[in-house]
Amino acid sequence: MAERYVVRFSKNGYAKYTSHLDLLRFFKRAFRKSGIQLRYSQGFNPHPKLGFAQPLSLGYSSCCELLEFETDKKYETEEIYELLKNEMPDGLDLQWCKGIDGEIKFLAASCESAEYSVTIPYVLSESDLKKCIDGYLAQEEITAMKRQKKDKKMVAVDIKRMIRKLEGKASEHGIKLSMLLDCGSFSNCSPELVIASFCSFAQIDIPRYEMEVERREINFYNNLQF
Repeated sequence: MAERYVVRFSKNGYAKYTSHLDLLRFFKRAFRKSGIQLRYSQGFNPHPKLGFAQPLSLGYSSCCELLEFETDKKYETEEIYELLKNEMPDGLDLQWCKGIDGEIKFLAASCESAEYSVTIPYVLSESDLKKCIDGYLAQEEITAMKRQKKDKKMVAVDIKRMIRKLEGKASEHGIKLSMLLDCGSFSNCSPELVIASFCSFAQIDIPRYEMEVERREINFYNNLQF
């Protein structure tokens, strides 16, 4: 009988420039080197049963990444943690390992929302930042340009209903936005859409590469939390 586990890890430094697919390949190698016996799918081209709760965009840091996987034998969670911890490179830090009840749906299908922190090196007063956020959220529609997956065309979409919360703090070093956005298979809002539309509304003219984004938490349906 297959056993299910999840490990939580952080992604910082140069590791944040590792793509989703490269990170998946890294973990496959790490499991092989550690000797942990992953469970494989059936069929002509079997592959290990592991995957992330939600992909993380290139260049984002995170303190809450979750990797779910199955094994052919039962392990103590402490053993998995110790074996994998030794394979982690700089920028990837394993936090813990837990078992998952077999009745719980796959994490990728259970995601509901995600919390992000966005640092923008643009100086505003606390009152001006609050006015910008209040005015931005008060719009009947919050329009952002999104690239379609199929034809790659840019189309205007209304993201207002996908923004669950947006707050900000101002300092002499810049502003920090905290946002809670829809995240998952039912509804998904990229922080990039909020960043672009908010900066346009607030007339913040800062190159995107000067901003930093960190994922702070992933939230799930049915009060499931890791």
